[in-house]
Amino acid sequence: MLKGRVRRISGPIIRATGLGEAGLFDVVEVGDKRIIGEIIRLERDEAVIQVYEDETGLKIGAEANSTGRPLSARLGPGLVGTIYDGIQRPLETLFKRDGAFMASGSRGEPLDPAREWDFTPHASLAAKLADGEAVKAAPGLVLGSVQETESISCKIMVPPDTRGGVLTELIPAGKVTAGTIAARTDAGEEIPIAQWWPVRIPRPSAERLSPDEPLITGQRVIDLFFPLSKGGTAAIPGGFGTGKTMTQHAVAKWCDADLIIYIGCGERGNEMTDVLTEFPQLTDPRTGRSLMERTILIANTSNMPVAAREVSIYTGVTLAEFYRDMGYHVAIMADSTSRWAEALRELSGRMEEMPAEEGFPAYLPTRLAEFYERAGRVRTHSGGEGSVSIIGAVSPPGGDFSEPVTQHTKRFIRCFWALDRDLANARHYPAISWIDSYSEYADEVRPWWEKLNPLWSRVRQAALDLLKKEQRLAEIVRLIGPDALPDDQRLVLITAEIVKNGFLQQNSFDELDMYCVPAKQVRLLELIMEFHERAELCIKLGAPLMKITALAGQGETPLRERLSRLKSSAANDDAGALGAFEQEMRAALQELERSYRS
Repeated sequence: MLKGRVRRISGPIIRATGLGEAGLFDVVEVGDKRIIGEIIRLERDEAVIQVYEDETGLKIGAEANSTGRPLSARLGPGLVGTIYDGIQRPLETLFKRDGAFMASGSRGEPLDPAREWDFTPHASLAAKLADGEAVKAAPGLVLGSVQETESISCKIMVPPDTRGGVLTELIPAGKVTAGTIAARTDAGEEIPIAQWWPVRIPRPSAERLSPDEPLITGQRVIDLFFPLSKGGTAAIPGGFGTGKTMTQHAVAKWCDADLIIYIGCGERGNEMTDVLTEFPQLTDPRTGRSLMERTILIANTSNMPVAAREVSIYTGVTLAEFYRDMGYHVAIMADSTSRWAEALRELSGRMEEMPAEEGFPAYLPTRLAEFYERAGRVRTHSGGEGSVSIIGAVSPPGGDFSEPVTQHTKRFIRCFWALDRDLANARHYPAISWIDSYSEYADEVRPWWEKLNPLWSRVRQAALDLLKKEQRLAEIVRLIGPDALPDDQRLVLITAEIVKNGFLQQNSFDELDMYCVPAKQVRLLELIMEFHERAELCIKLGAPLMKITALAGQGETPLRERLSRLKSSAANDDAGALGAFEQEMRAALQELERSYRS
């Protein structure tokens, strides 16, 4: 262990002499409290250290000792359902021990060393070893499994950085702890149940796969208009109060990812408190049990040390890659990357670096790229398939999307869900703008959707074109009013209103509307666009718009009103209700069409 002395203190940035032979990004323990830091720059015999804890009381001349290893996360059973801070300290454990305020130098094991798990060895591997067959300790080789929660089975695997060799021992079924040695090799390597991995180094995979399978969220504006693929990257930019956190909550609850990792990065304490109290109360729609059984929370509020905010997203993505390597699909919610970028700006200023746009460091784009590029759908070393999808919230000051964090983020993500303040003020949820948002995954996920419904691409594009027409007409309407428009243009306004209210808007308190299955999503939009096309034909034949809007079919309520409410009147599995409405609507419009043809 290298020993040095503190020479200068500038907030969370400390300079220490005597550490010139240490490695870059090595963990350092500083002062009598042994607060944790990381070497971020080496200058001859001097090391620049950023510390992840409150350095109040630290003095010049205090010891700074390098541990000789990089900042790492402990990976093993017991991660799911736990609440950590940015450097993987278990907050619930520390709260029970130290109270509400965590002291500098507080330590807690990321995985409870005393907790026992039921280990089940891999049957075919155990049989091969029993027969004396030589089995190579290849990266990703599954040694066995531990049932971590009802939803998650933690596979115990040979780590990617193994030295190789042949397995000589595999423990039998029975009780194990995080420190138990699961296997040994003839190279003298011991493979424990829980392993360490440096958070800044991506975990390798066997092969990267095309992101051609959508991550289904149950939110129609996302799934159908701006889809995100499994292994994809998305950003949710929006000003204060536009619904970034609520949108991420909805995606976390309803998306078809196997595991959710929520990173509260620099958020206000009250918002993070809401997350910590609400998530355990949420019911997982898959199992009917608590959502925490497939969730990991990382909490770094704005009053916590700023450097820990910077490292929290690396800790989160490392945990995600660990479960990805087991063959799980993992979704990361980073809320918010703007606060993370602000931490970079503060640390850069403390190190007296030359600032770039708005004071952010020149390497901001590089750091954003390093984070988002760790997403992906991969073939794992064990032969399975897993993915890490990253959804990062961006909080531009004043909702200005031209600021550096939003602009640089757009360079590295392929799905942009822009939140609109006017929609949020109008209580339109989700408040995702259909004009400013986009998804570059639409072409890649098209085959998946068209297997479900061949009309997906056509109705999606027709609806987007219709909304763009409505936006252009809205400018004219503000000047001369809607009554001055011809009937075909007024029909565009009416249908666009049905699309917005009857399709894009969802009620998170309505049991039928809070989640919409993919098949129902396409059918709803198909019905709306069929209504528009048939009504447009009737107008061309001479039918007045008033007659079209008054059509009621077999009921008393006009068809267009029933079409808007179909989202909450037809259940997800009730295809018959949609088919019956389609026949009724088609018959009424065809009758009107025939009357004007004759």
